[in-house]
Amino acid sequence: MSEFKQLYKPLLDSACWQSPDSVALEGTEFGHWLLEPDSLSRRLERHCDTFTVSLLEQQKIDKSLLSDDERALLGDKECLMRKVVLRGDGQPWVFACTLIPLSTLTGQERDLEQLGEIPLGFRVFTDRSARRDALVVANVGSEEKPLWARRSRLWINDKPLLVAELFLTQAPVYSKESQC
Repeated sequence: MSEFKQLYKPLLDSACWQSPDSVALEGTEFGHWLLEPDSLSRRLERHCDTFTVSLLEQQKIDKSLLSDDERALLGDKECLMRKVVLRGDGQPWVFACTLIPLSTLTGQERDLEQLGEIPLGFRVFTDRSARRDALVVANVGSEEKPLWARRSRLWINDKPLLVAELFLTQAPVYSKESQC
């Protein structure tokens, strides 16, 4: 499992994030996946018989470990960092890293700390107040063999969290048959 953290977290950290408009995603085979406004977990679940989440790591991190971008989106706050792999029929599809400010983990949102292997999207997008903004994308692969990532800020009851998702090579985002 640590191979995911060692290989994929550095890719997300070094991503050159761009607005979806500047990458011209509309009408591409993968664009609708990267622009998905609702739960990515729910969408992935429709493309397999068994959808699972493997929790790789969850720990509190000091605000000094946040990048300038992350601070701008979340504030200068300590966070809970959660790293997971989303799997379809046992195949690793998405590596995700979520930053949740400790100030978000209050009231009803306190349960976000206890998700374990429950998909974050299953919890967040059941709340009527849930919304997504600050969506950016990056190709951390090559032009010939793209490896797409997206990062967005989610809001639940006006409390932010930041999710970065790396679509791994076996993910349906790269399959022409899975455009729905």
